[in-house]
Amino acid sequence: MKSNEAALKYFLMGAFSTGIMLMGIVLMYGAKGSFSIDPALQANIAGRQVWYTSGLLLLFISMAFKVSAAPFHFWTPDVYDGAPTVFTSFMATIVKAGVFIAFIRLFEYSFASSGYDWKLIVAVVTAATLFIGNVTAIFQQSVKRMLAYSSIAQAGFMLFALFSFNNYSKEGIILYTLGYSLATIGIFAVLVKMKDYTFEGFNGLARTQPVLAATTTIFLLSLAGIPSTIGFFAKYFMLASAVKGGSQLWLVFFAILCAVVSVYYYFRVIQSMYFKDGVADTEEITPAFRWILLLIAGLIILFGIFPNMVLNYLYF
Repeated sequence: MKSNEAALKYFLMGAFSTGIMLMGIVLMYGAKGSFSIDPALQANIAGRQVWYTSGLLLLFISMAFKVSAAPFHFWTPDVYDGAPTVFTSFMATIVKAGVFIAFIRLFEYSFASSGYDWKLIVAVVTAATLFIGNVTAIFQQSVKRMLAYSSIAQAGFMLFALFSFNNYSKEGIILYTLGYSLATIGIFAVLVKMKDYTFEGFNGLARTQPVLAATTTIFLLSLAGIPSTIGFFAKYFMLASAVKGGSQLWLVFFAILCAVVSVYYYFRVIQSMYFKDGVADTEEITPAFRWILLLIAGLIILFGIFPNMVLNYLYF
């Protein structure tokens, strides 16, 4: 029943956001006479600027829905919690990464040439996303639901790529997408094997399944942005891009405070695994599954120590 409700909510959210997106595309087409996002066509919208800007605003809202940015995030916790864990992992990584790439491309070509300053709007949405995602995650009793709110907070950091638009932001979004996807796929793979998604369900996991506990710790440390993981450099590049931009520096300090808050709820899982009494109940863990987790964890540390292994590919 819970899975059916999640599917229905996801369908309704998708239909609503897609409807808004189509309306935005229609308004932009009416203003430009083309579906192209080439800034050179901006000169053709004389007298139709209101249509064009309204279309961009609707596109912004629809994509904010799809990446779980506040205040359009409300569907995410219930859908992530109710959907099968494998599907949740897909939504939290592949879908979000794809939409962000489209979001950034649209912003780079269309929003920048619209004649309006969108930075304040993006800054407010980013701050609200960071605040709501991190603060609400603190009060969750289910690890899966906590990760749903965590994904909202992670989207807040990824929104810095829209806010800054410089070399740091382009490099940062590549690192962030890779690091976030690796860590999220890893932690949801562990959840697939857990029979209890609550924090108490992880009690004593380090004693019964030390490999699962160690790799889960690495995944969580990367999501928290701890040094020696790819998550640290991903957050660093996102924040550095805003500092280099030189505007709305308050957002950088606010994001740092939110990152500190995130350490609390990520470390709750680590505390349960290593310092709480109990016997975590898991399904059978095969050697192949352990090696896959170790590979993902190894990549997170490798790219965290040598981020240029990823960044160098941007310039070839």
